[in-house]
Amino acid sequence: MEILSKIIEMFIYVGIGVIFCIIGYKMIEKVFKKSFNLNEEIDNHNKAVGIMISGMFIGIAIIMSGVL
Repeated sequence: MEILSKIIEMFIYVGIGVIFCIIGYKMIEKVFKKSFNLNEEIDNHNKAVGIMISGMFIGIAIIMSGVL
């Protein structure tokens, strides 16, 4: 029974992490909306934008791991 509760807890934290990643991505997209479009730059294989987005996701993951 304890294992089942830990698995459910893990899925809850994963869901929260994914939601925060989406919110962070949308916030960055709104901040840089006037300069360029993130989706277009990723489609154009802009490595700098990819590194920026992956860094943001890694930062959120580090914060989430601190909560756990």
